[in-house]
Amino acid sequence: MKNCLILLFFLSLISCKSDKYDLIIINGTILDGTGSDSFQADIGILDERIVEIGNLKNAEAKTIIDASGMVVSPGFIDMHTHLEPIMEMPDAKSLIMQGVTLALGGPDGGGPWPFGSYLDSLERLGTGPNLAYLIGHNTIRREVMGNVDQAPTLSQMDSMKNYVEMAMKEGAFGISTGLKYLPGTFAKVDEIISLSKVASSYQGIYTSHLREEGLGLIDAVQEAILISKEAEIPVVLTHHKAIGVKMWGASVKTLSLVDSARKEGLDIMMDQYPYAASHTGISVLIPSWALEGSEFSNRVQDPILKDSIKSGIIFNILNDRGGNDLRRIQFSRVSWRKELEGKTLHDWAILEGMEPTVENGAELVIQAQLNGGTGTIYHAMDDADVERIMKHPMTMIGSDGRLSQPGDGHPHPRAYGTFPRILGYYVREKNILDLPTAIHKMTGLSAQRLGIQDRGIIKKGNFADLTIFDPEKIIDRSTFTDPHQYPTGVQFVLVNGRLIVDQGEFQDIRPGKILRKNRMD
Repeated sequence: MKNCLILLFFLSLISCKSDKYDLIIINGTILDGTGSDSFQADIGILDERIVEIGNLKNAEAKTIIDASGMVVSPGFIDMHTHLEPIMEMPDAKSLIMQGVTLALGGPDGGGPWPFGSYLDSLERLGTGPNLAYLIGHNTIRREVMGNVDQAPTLSQMDSMKNYVEMAMKEGAFGISTGLKYLPGTFAKVDEIISLSKVASSYQGIYTSHLREEGLGLIDAVQEAILISKEAEIPVVLTHHKAIGVKMWGASVKTLSLVDSARKEGLDIMMDQYPYAASHTGISVLIPSWALEGSEFSNRVQDPILKDSIKSGIIFNILNDRGGNDLRRIQFSRVSWRKELEGKTLHDWAILEGMEPTVENGAELVIQAQLNGGTGTIYHAMDDADVERIMKHPMTMIGSDGRLSQPGDGHPHPRAYGTFPRILGYYVREKNILDLPTAIHKMTGLSAQRLGIQDRGIIKKGNFADLTIFDPEKIIDRSTFTDPHQYPTGVQFVLVNGRLIVDQGEFQDIRPGKILRKNRMD
C-alpha cells in the first residue's frame, strides 16, 4: 500500500509538470535586457508569462516560432511617447511595428486629466501596447491657474499638490514638466520642487523638458539636478539634446554635470531619440510673455509689442531652434494649409513671393501662430552631440514621437523609426553601441527607471513582452521627406504573450494593459 502511495505521488508530480505551452520560441539568440552577452535558448510561454527558458525542442505548443538567425529581446520600452491620439489609434501601430511593447505617456508636462478616469477609459477601450502615464505639471497648473505668469497662491499650491497626490494614488509613475512651454515656463523652481516632493513620496520619478535646451541649457540641467536634490526624486532629462548651432558640443558639459551629480548620490538619468532634429510647435520660437493668457492676437496688433515679439522670434531663429537658417524649420502638421506640410519656412516665404530673410520668416511665424500654429521639425542639432549622449551609460531610448498613421500629416520620422534606427544605423552600421548595450538601453534600464520588475527583462515569471528581429536587416525607413514608412526587420512582437506582429505582419488585436504604479497587474 505504501509503495502504491509513493507511486501515485510521483505520478502527480509528473502530471503537474506540463510540457505544453501556448507558444514556444525556438533557436533564437537571446539578449535578456540586462546588458549581458547573448545566449542560445528556447522560451516557453503560458498565458501571459514566460514560464520556461531552456531546451524546449521536444515540448508541445499551440504556436511555435522558429527564431533561427534572429535576436529575441524584451519588448522595447518607449520612455517618452506622445499618446494623445490613443483614443483614435488604440492599436498604436506606429509603435508596435518598431517592436515597442510598453510606452510612457504624459511627457513634457502634458499628462491627461482627470487622470484616473482617463486610464479607466483606456482600459475599457483596449490598446495594442502596454501603457503607463505621468501626471503633467502644465496640465494641473493650467487647470488650477490658467495660462498666467504669476506665482500660485497658497490655496492654488495646495490644489496642485492635491492633484499630484490624486494622480499618484491613481497610478501615475511620476510627474513631468515642460518648462519651455506655457504655463510651466512661468513656474519658479520652488513650485516644481514642492510638487515633485509629493510625487517622490509615492516613489514617483520626475521627467523634464528642460527650461531651455539652447543657450540656457547648462542652467536648465543644473535646475533639474537641484530639483532632484531638494525633492529627493529620481530625475530623467527627457529627450536630452543641445539645440542651436551656438550650443553644439555642449553635451560634454551636460554629461559632466550628470556624472558629478550621480557621484554625489543623486539619481539622474536621460532619455534620447536618435535624430539630429527636434519637433514641437511653431510657438516655441515666440517669446513666452507674448503668449500669456491667450492674448497673442491682441499683442501683435500693438506696433510696439509686435516689434518686441518679432525681435524675439528673430533671436530664436538665429540662436536657438531656428538653426540660423529658414531651411532648418520644417512643417509637419498645418491644419489650416495642408500643402505646407513637409515644406520649410524658407519654402513658405518663396510661395508668398517674399525674400526668405530671417525678418520675413519672423513675420510668417506670427502669421502661423495667428492661424492656430503648426507642428514643426527643427533641424538644429549636431550628430556628435547625439552620439555622445547616446553612449552615456545612463541614457535610455524614447521616441518623443506622436502616434501616427499613414496619410495623416508629415510627422517626424521618429514616430515610425526610433528603435530600428538605433539597432540598424547606430549599432550595425556605425558601431556607436554594441547590441547588448543598445537592447539594455531600450528595455531593462527603462524598466528599472520605472520601477517595473516583471517587464523589460527576459526571465521566468516575467510578462511575455518580446520583440524578435533580424539583426542584419532591422532598419528604419521613415525619412524627413517621406515619413509614413514602417521599419523592416521586426519579425515578431508579443505583448502579454499574444502575437501582435507575426512574420512582419501587424495583427489587429489589443492585448496591452494599462499599468499603474504599485498596481502591476
